[in-house]
Amino acid sequence: MDVGSGTGILCLFAAKAGARRCIGIECSDIAEFATAIARDNGFGETITYVQGKVEEVELPVERVDIIISEWMGYFLIYESMLDSVVFARDKWLAKDGLLFPDHARLYAAGIEDADYKEEKIGFWGHVWGFDFSPMQQLAMQEPISDTVEETAIVTNVACILELDLKSCRREDFDFLASYSLQVQRKDFMHALVVWFDVTFRACSPPVILSTAPGKPCTHWKQTVLYLQDAVVAEKGDILSGMIAVRKTEQNPRDLDVKVSFTFEGKIPYPHKVQYYRLR
Repeated sequence: MDVGSGTGILCLFAAKAGARRCIGIECSDIAEFATAIARDNGFGETITYVQGKVEEVELPVERVDIIISEWMGYFLIYESMLDSVVFARDKWLAKDGLLFPDHARLYAAGIEDADYKEEKIGFWGHVWGFDFSPMQQLAMQEPISDTVEETAIVTNVACILELDLKSCRREDFDFLASYSLQVQRKDFMHALVVWFDVTFRACSPPVILSTAPGKPCTHWKQTVLYLQDAVVAEKGDILSGMIAVRKTEQNPRDLDVKVSFTFEGKIPYPHKVQYYRLR
């Protein structure tokens, strides 16, 4: 089964690899095109597409042996289909069935990013001769999806969320985690960068898809959360705090993020709490 099958590329891969039967669930009208694509590639008898929401459709089988899905979103769970994958797992996956991927981690680190912060945030301080600085606060609350160079990272890395897809619950996707980042060199720190990896542990050997800075670029890129004020950091200094993430009440595909910052270093930096909105 492919949850959120789109044009059906994962079903085609599975069928080509020898799957006896593939079922793709797709909410949009693209399911009709996926059906034609499967037929034109000689897999019309192997692949079946069911159009509708995972939580509402009826399948032509009671159980499936494998669930595959490219469910990941920005920040791992922003606009993701993980809720639907868990629903499908609980309803249709056989007792010893497999999920691909079956494990996920979300990471954070501190970065130096003066130029880009000035371009995206400082820009509002002077717009065609006018002071638009009230917009800076709004811009600060909206994390940016961008490619971050590995050389921009100034701290070690902290894992802030770990999910085992074989056992996790939908309630786990709203989470509260602590983090502690140690500065690795003398530099400024302007933001936190967040990325994820997913693992296919059922493979031998296991396969990891990483969206980390320095890895091959993906459409997920990385997510940048800017600090209100830059931190002047020395090697060995510590930035720590809590990060709380939850789905918004108005739209469960969106996320509200709250981050507290406590800095222990030679140069004082006041304790802060900032709010971000992934829309």
